[in-house]
Amino acid sequence: MNNQTKLPAHASVVVIGGGVMGCSTLYHLAKSGVSDAVLLERNQLTSGTTWHSAAQVRALRASKNLTDLIDYSISLYSSLEAETGQSTGWINKGSLSIATNSDRLTFIKRQEALAHLYGVEATSVSAAEAKERWPMMNADDVLGAVWSPADGRVGPSDLCAALAKGAKSRGAKIFEDTGVIAILTKNNKIVGLETTAGSIRCDAIALCTGLWSRKNARRAGVDIPVWPCEHFYLLTNPVESITDNLPTLSDHDNHLYIRDDSGGLLVGCFEPMGKSIAPEQIGEDFAFQLLPEDWDHFEPMLNNALHRLPCLETADVRMLLNGPESFTPDGSFLLGESAETQGLFLGCGMNSVGVATGGGAGMALAHCIIHDHTPTDLHEADPKRFPDCFNSVEALTARIPEILGTHYAIHYPGVQLNTARDLRETPLHQQWLDNGAQFGQFYGWERPLYFDRKEEPILGFGKADWFDQVAREVEQAHQRTAIFDQSTFGKIAIEGRDAEKFLNRVCANNMAQPPGKAIYTAILNARGGFESDLTALRLDNERYRLYVGTAAIKRDMCWLKRHLNESEEVQITDQTEDFAVLSLMGPMSADIIPQLNELSYFHHCSTTIQDIPIEAVRLSYVGEAGWEVTCAATDTAKLYNLFYEAGARPAGIYAQSSMRIEKRFLAYGHDLDTDINPLQAGLGFAIDWQSDFIGKQALLDYKLNPTDTQIVSLVLDDINAVPLGNEPVYYRGEIIGKTTSASFGYRIGKPIAIALVKAQTSLDQLPVEVDIARVKFTATITTKAAFDPDGTRMRFKPGATQ
Repeated sequence: MNNQTKLPAHASVVVIGGGVMGCSTLYHLAKSGVSDAVLLERNQLTSGTTWHSAAQVRALRASKNLTDLIDYSISLYSSLEAETGQSTGWINKGSLSIATNSDRLTFIKRQEALAHLYGVEATSVSAAEAKERWPMMNADDVLGAVWSPADGRVGPSDLCAALAKGAKSRGAKIFEDTGVIAILTKNNKIVGLETTAGSIRCDAIALCTGLWSRKNARRAGVDIPVWPCEHFYLLTNPVESITDNLPTLSDHDNHLYIRDDSGGLLVGCFEPMGKSIAPEQIGEDFAFQLLPEDWDHFEPMLNNALHRLPCLETADVRMLLNGPESFTPDGSFLLGESAETQGLFLGCGMNSVGVATGGGAGMALAHCIIHDHTPTDLHEADPKRFPDCFNSVEALTARIPEILGTHYAIHYPGVQLNTARDLRETPLHQQWLDNGAQFGQFYGWERPLYFDRKEEPILGFGKADWFDQVAREVEQAHQRTAIFDQSTFGKIAIEGRDAEKFLNRVCANNMAQPPGKAIYTAILNARGGFESDLTALRLDNERYRLYVGTAAIKRDMCWLKRHLNESEEVQITDQTEDFAVLSLMGPMSADIIPQLNELSYFHHCSTTIQDIPIEAVRLSYVGEAGWEVTCAATDTAKLYNLFYEAGARPAGIYAQSSMRIEKRFLAYGHDLDTDINPLQAGLGFAIDWQSDFIGKQALLDYKLNPTDTQIVSLVLDDINAVPLGNEPVYYRGEIIGKTTSASFGYRIGKPIAIALVKAQTSLDQLPVEVDIARVKFTATITTKAAFDPDGTRMRFKPGATQ
């Protein structure tokens, strides 16, 4: 498929990899006017993973923007033939998701509610109706199902051929049998490649090399956490009762997906614990080969399939296909520019959804390369979301098999992964163990979710197993004093003669405050959306310390460094592990550190507590009076002991989350993202309109033509309702928004949520409904915080009947 025998000397963008992700990226680059884009494929198009994909396309994903990528893919796959004359093999027969236990039924009904929120058609059906749609299945144990008519499948090789044809028609070039030998960089920027067919200079690379992405990224000085797993599906010869294409049957309780294939059956699985394989075992020359059949590994899934499909017992098995696919430590793909090397854009680690997502993901990656940002917020796919500790072979080989199994697992609230744990521990890890902490993993860190754990929690969608423990912790913070460990917050030192000037440009608030001030601010993109929100302490005229979210450190360090002008004298340093932060919150905190009582809100000072140097700032993320106290990591245990001996007790993330939602303090990744601006979020107070900051013009434009969305609080009436976030909010039968964060509000004694809704004539006290697994619970919108400690102090209400 080479357009010419010799590589061009230069291309604006070189795409490496000729699978669906690479072909889609090339197609969309060319379609957007990058007509000199080049694709290099070491073998032939579709080799590696794409050619053997089962190519399922399921419309619904975990977020609106990921779902929109699939919606775009479906639209593209159904229209490419008209554009190019090349069929994609698109078959739209829908899918049927069945439930064989009550938790699965709740889960698929939550997915049905989510589908309605995202504009995807989905309908609950009875077990009898499910049997009518899939007559060959044994439905004796089926409790119910959800029918999704938009789903389908595609021919992966035909799809790539159509994308390649469309790209070439717009001037793009494709070179097969052309391997990459080296990726060339200068000052941490992409400048070109060495290939088996010669050199080529370029401004950017789209790395879409699937199983080999980890090795290829290293050639550009970037480590990425991508690792292969074996993926199995069974194929039979024609079955007499199959006379037409069938919907895909999703039997996730049995870890199976089932459909027709060439008149026979295709039975695939995402078993509970997958089987990883080292890239070296796959080999550099792996192209259209398959891995050896492994009937012993597949046998439990085969038994499940025999239960669901009695006809399988007499079917003639054609083969057990075993093809490797690449996965990441959290089950979401990588899409975007790397933090380490500018101009290296990643489109890999597709977690077995490459064909389904490829159309939209290739469009988004091309958009990112051209415009320096994805078309909508895709923080779930940002390559900068992983800490370096996940790059080791040990962590990847432990985690990736479990990730394969989570594809079909019930996503319970509070669920945690079991593998690749204890990668990062805070200075108080032993103390938290001594206090019976139940840990969760965040950016590799082990953080206490709650304390006084009695046994392994039982997960479910009703009242949380840890409800009483969290109630006690909230009560401790509300009536006495609690210690929240914030040590995992990213801490960035900004130092130098031009520190103030630099921060006033990249931050939306006034950073020219005197030393001793704490400043809450947003870092905005040129479109006015949040790239980050943070608290800055001005230490002296030339030094600031920024406190950013736990998972934001790599992303924020990258953003700051790339927006630093060469003429600015500023040093940017990650100090996260040098310091610890203990938040001392509650009405008795003033008795523990009396020397800070004169400290005003959003001011900080340096002092000592029994010879321990600290930096204390008066602010609160939980709506109770207190301080966030920074000390050297080596002093943390001593400082904690002083607080504990004075009556403070530890509280975990669940208590903190409940309290911050009651106070409507917003969290990045839940309530804030790159698509939301401070005015929508009610954070206009943190904008300095006198500063010339990045994103200012977009906010000025927004003020002239605002959207009709607003962030509000919700208080649900039914004490037994359990909102989790991402539930549709209805008003007079129409969806007007969604919950973004949710919890039980222990200080007000009711379930609560933060929500992004369309503005009505008057939102305050508006009666609405929240759809939780297709049951609508009444709620009331409040434009203020659900709990306001500055007003009438409310009685603690743990919700005994909840």
